[in-house]
Amino acid sequence: MFEINLKKLVAVATATTALSAGAAAAQEACTNYTVQDGDTLATIAIAAYGTSNYQPIFNANRNLITNPGNLETGLVLALPCEDGSLPNGRSAQEVIAAEEKRAASVKRSNVYAPPIKMVAGNGWEPFTTEKLSGGGIMTRLATTSLQRAGNSRDYSVSFVDDWSSHLDTLLPLGAFDISIAWTVPDCTNRSYEWSAETEARCTQFVASVPVYDIVGGFFTLPESEYATATEFSDFEGATICRMAGWSMVVLEEVGLNRDNTTVVQPNSARECLDAVLTGSADVAAFEVELFAATMKEMGLTSADIIENPYVSTLSSMSFLAHRTNPFAREYIAMMNKGLNEMRESGEWYAIISDTLREQNEKLNAASN
Repeated sequence: MFEINLKKLVAVATATTALSAGAAAAQEACTNYTVQDGDTLATIAIAAYGTSNYQPIFNANRNLITNPGNLETGLVLALPCEDGSLPNGRSAQEVIAAEEKRAASVKRSNVYAPPIKMVAGNGWEPFTTEKLSGGGIMTRLATTSLQRAGNSRDYSVSFVDDWSSHLDTLLPLGAFDISIAWTVPDCTNRSYEWSAETEARCTQFVASVPVYDIVGGFFTLPESEYATATEFSDFEGATICRMAGWSMVVLEEVGLNRDNTTVVQPNSARECLDAVLTGSADVAAFEVELFAATMKEMGLTSADIIENPYVSTLSSMSFLAHRTNPFAREYIAMMNKGLNEMRESGEWYAIISDTLREQNEKLNAASN
């Protein structure tokens, strides 16, 4: 018994040190920050913004960060301002307005082409929702891509909240051309056994370039052996909580599946964190942004549940067209062309930060 408790104490001390190291050196928001030894994105976010949600920092520095769980000492990160703009840069609204003005000067073709029919769904804020301007981050990126890089294509966007119907029925039957948006594995680098669902993302659909990378974490009790896991294989044998309806693609890509773990799937992130607290799950695995929001909603702190600081996942979200659609490759190529220009011009980041600003304003207004 003493040996087990001693191991727990060591694990807690190690995890606490990893989560707090470097935090004192972190700068304020709206500045550039040089990564110090021991820093994590979470500790930098806590010091700069008072929250462990580091997705905005990752978004602002996507071209510099390849592994969110392993920051290179000396790396200079831009810490976004409160309105989402970058230090010493134009505001998101200024960037978007400039790009819209430039796109408006592009001469439209007189040749008729039918509108591209796109489908999204509600319940995935801030990514796709009719509650936010333009339908949320992913929807805005999709529609804007069709108006950039020389594209000038009409489109329609419908919201069908039965997400499974998008890939199972609506795209295969031709009711829609594009679905916004889905986790797609690296189809060229299959290292582990995949489920039929994950396999289908590669064999039945044409995917756009990655539109947005969502950082996912592994959340557990501070004294858990999984709090200090350093490899994905360390989670084999664990009971992992991931919400119902959430794809297993991102876990299968790193070798975690229903054969080597036990997966429980309640309806909400709150229920997953409850499962960790009560011991019915060892680990909760979902996006860091949702984790920070749910922790705040539940009144929990790092004394209750922590994020493992050593391992994280990246879910690459893409727009999908079904291979049976004769225009699938043409439409995806158009979107890729627009997305690439948007990244180069800064409009990609501007749309993301502008949508997050709007969502935060709505959340703050609702809480007052």
